[in-house]
Amino acid sequence: MTETSLAALVVDLDGTLTPTDTLVESVLQVCKRQPLVVFKLPIWLLKGRAVFKDRVAQASSLDAESLPYRTDLLEYLRAEKRRGRQLVLATAAHTDIADAVAKHLDLFDKVLGSDETHNLKGVNKLEAIRQSVGPNFVYAGDSKADLPIWQAAQAAILVNTSKSVAKTVRENIPIEQEFTAGVNQFRLWLRALRVHQWMKNLLIFVPLLTAFSFDDLDKLGTVVLGFFGFSLAASATYMGNDLWDLDSDRNHPRKKFRPFASAELPILKGLAGACGLLLAGLVLALNVSQTFLGMLLLYLFVTTTYTWLLKSYVLIDVMVLSLLYTLRIIAGSVAAAVATSSWLLAFSVFIFFSLALVKRCSELVALQQKGRETTHGRDYRAVDLVVLWPLGVSSALCAVVVFGLFITSADTQARYLNPQLLWLVAIGLIYWLARLWIKTARGEMHDDPLVFAVRDFGSRMTVLLMLFATLAAHFLPWE
Repeated sequence: MTETSLAALVVDLDGTLTPTDTLVESVLQVCKRQPLVVFKLPIWLLKGRAVFKDRVAQASSLDAESLPYRTDLLEYLRAEKRRGRQLVLATAAHTDIADAVAKHLDLFDKVLGSDETHNLKGVNKLEAIRQSVGPNFVYAGDSKADLPIWQAAQAAILVNTSKSVAKTVRENIPIEQEFTAGVNQFRLWLRALRVHQWMKNLLIFVPLLTAFSFDDLDKLGTVVLGFFGFSLAASATYMGNDLWDLDSDRNHPRKKFRPFASAELPILKGLAGACGLLLAGLVLALNVSQTFLGMLLLYLFVTTTYTWLLKSYVLIDVMVLSLLYTLRIIAGSVAAAVATSSWLLAFSVFIFFSLALVKRCSELVALQQKGRETTHGRDYRAVDLVVLWPLGVSSALCAVVVFGLFITSADTQARYLNPQLLWLVAIGLIYWLARLWIKTARGEMHDDPLVFAVRDFGSRMTVLLMLFATLAAHFLPWE
């Protein structure tokens, strides 16, 4: 660190003050809110980057308050502000965005940004800085495009710069301060892919297990291939969903820490990654069968429709979620080439509808605890709990009733050597589902009940005991 008295401190926005790219976010917002405007984007770009940024800024309304900011850099800037140092926000982002950020942070004495005629990047930004504060300034930036400005500055503040850029800057000017992210990229991508959510796709194995055909290695191998195809495609949709829901996720107490909402991963890399995963998933699905590929495409259609449209409608969203779980089971039946009973489908509809309502109710309970009444991005209110709660519990009980009727059916009595042991599974279901709803009432439920079930010792033990009872009912004769 080098002292540079009180020379004006000029701060970049994209990649520096905020880890995100506000232009990319604005374009994404335009695509989301005004899809037809997408066709105008190439025309605007042909008129130059300055015009492009101006038109995009006019068509979007980026929320400066919800943008992620580098807290360590902000703390440093506030400390410098208290020392009486002049702070200037100089960015290639449109001036409307820069002004909104400056107003929100209430830190900067001057704001420099792009407009319809000037793209304030590189040497253009340097010229604007010199005209605004003179030749004596310190510059905080992050990328190779900032090199001309650093070379003209008294000192540099490096913010998460690459090793090559940092080396070049150090060789030319003093370093006043340096901020690094220190984030494990591999772990970030695992979080973005939501690999832990792949356990939902284990439902693909259910038809194979309920048919007790898991000793058929050919079928097992095919289902495993289908599992990875579904999982890769599902990860692509998760990433797409996270990119689509940036605004609402940033207003959520936990989702705001997701890799894209927190801007720890760039949006463009997310789009590229999602496309690659989707392609890989479709190729694997095609290797299972054309029918399985059709099931995966149907799943993708439903989940995309859910993301873009249906998730904002009360109750419709949870009904679609339960359908998506059931589609996984049907896809597993196709992959394993075994029939799926109506009992299994009815059971899955009721139990997954209940679990989807657990997720919504847990969010509303958290909302109540914060003294808020409405959710962001969804048509739910805290008062809806009086309806959703009994609906979810009754759906859970319906699943248990369906399972009980399945036990007493003639087909079950014929297929299982000791079908009476299945009543232990029914008791386990009652306990487990009741436990989930009690945890929800206490505000102890994770946003995703299946993730909670994996982490919760009581849930894990209950599921294992139910699995053991099912196997015993099938293989152990009644004596």
